[in-house]
Amino acid sequence: QVQLVESGGGLAQPGGSLRLSCTVSGITINNFRMGWFRQAPGKEREFVAGVEWSGTYKYYGDSVKGRFTISRDNAKNFVALQMDSLKPEDTGVYYCAALAADGDIKTMSNYWYWGQGIQVTVSS
Repeated sequence: QVQLVESGGGLAQPGGSLRLSCTVSGITINNFRMGWFRQAPGKEREFVAGVEWSGTYKYYGDSVKGRFTISRDNAKNFVALQMDSLKPEDTGVYYCAALAADGDIKTMSNYWYWGQGIQVTVSS
């Protein structure tokens, strides 16, 4: 059974930081490109960050560039999202996802496996 389990969410103040973790079981992430998406209340789920198999190439949504950093540890089957300089508009449910095939890493429908999501709230 494939499981992606997010952790590390919660409440942060504007300007603060949070680090999300995604622990994967049931698959070896060496074979997968990994991504983070988020969904704010009343809005569609959007791409946040993605990383290719080796970790060399990384991609970010325009709204998080320069503030968020995605990383992966294939040996530990683990993906992280470091979120700095948080803004209230970063509030939402964050999802970790795995993509095995070629295709746009920013497109949600290309992903094969998803975590259950974790809440991030940025508020003073």
